[in-house]
Amino acid sequence: MILEFEKYRSDVESLRATLHDVGEGLHIDHMQEELTELKEEQNAPGFWDNLERSTHVTRRISQLEGKIKHYNDLLSQCDDIEVMMELAEEADDQTMVAEVEEALQKVHADTEALEMETLMRGKYDECDAVLSLHAGAGGTEAQDWTSMLYRMYTRYCERMGFQVKLLDLLDGDEAGIKSVTFEVSGDHAYGYLRGEKGVHRLVRISPFDSNARRHTSFASLDVAPMLEEDDGEIEIDMKYVRVDTYHSSGAGGQNVNKTSSAVRMTYIKDDVTIVVSCQTERDQVQNRATCIKMLKAKLLELREREKEQEMADIKGEMKKIEWGSQIRSYVFQPYTMVKDHRTGFESGNIDDVMNGNLEGFTTAYLKMQ
Repeated sequence: MILEFEKYRSDVESLRATLHDVGEGLHIDHMQEELTELKEEQNAPGFWDNLERSTHVTRRISQLEGKIKHYNDLLSQCDDIEVMMELAEEADDQTMVAEVEEALQKVHADTEALEMETLMRGKYDECDAVLSLHAGAGGTEAQDWTSMLYRMYTRYCERMGFQVKLLDLLDGDEAGIKSVTFEVSGDHAYGYLRGEKGVHRLVRISPFDSNARRHTSFASLDVAPMLEEDDGEIEIDMKYVRVDTYHSSGAGGQNVNKTSSAVRMTYIKDDVTIVVSCQTERDQVQNRATCIKMLKAKLLELREREKEQEMADIKGEMKKIEWGSQIRSYVFQPYTMVKDHRTGFESGNIDDVMNGNLEGFTTAYLKMQ
């Protein structure tokens, strides 16, 4: 029995070493210091007078407490496994071997998940995100593909514990979706999703082709970080913004459909044109506020892309929702395979991927970065 647990003890020590590295990567000590300072601010008189600041501080406290607790819980679980092994040896209980193995597997998986956060070193990785899907070449088939991708990302967000809020949707002519914009809220939402930006290619036998021929379709995904309302990093000069109002086309009751509550904002400055719209709130004021947030997110993303390379190159890349520009291919026939062309990561279980299992792809991208 003693020899049987030797390898498990080695695993526990290895886990502790990994967790120590993860703790340094996450700057747990600095997190604790920040948490202490924020709690002092929270307990100060007049804290709730500034609603925007108090909301931001309360949310940040919750995030820090969650991360610190998660890290400490994993260290405690390592201690629990060692105690479990000692009890099993004293009682000479062979049945506890399976329990130790199961506990170790769980800690391994949780440690890997926490380790992912050490890869998120981007300035905006902790932000929420706004995602926009657009159908590309392929007509009705591409619009159906866009709706499939929207479902895939909402399923992924459910798996990750993220909240999804639909902001704008334009239905396809016959089926599917021409375009959809939605907000994703959660811990490191932008950090996990930023690598999904690009063109996604579908190969399958089209259900819209009576001759059952194989079709190739494209859809593009744009991902931008959502800043805090009081961030102040991006300022919008409204003289460059045209604001249009129109009747919402979606659900929401009689008031939504009878009044011009939906808002579209078009930002035009120099050679930059950005269009955002929101129709899911019940009144125009809320839709305008959401559009402003989306516009700031798009401008921020544009600024970050300008730092990486010349704007002309980026524009050329993003406009080509067609052959040769895809970041990932999803093949349904004649075989099943999803392959990321940047990282080389692939999965043969296409149903699993379309149901939101994107962890392998997001992990591979972050490690490549």
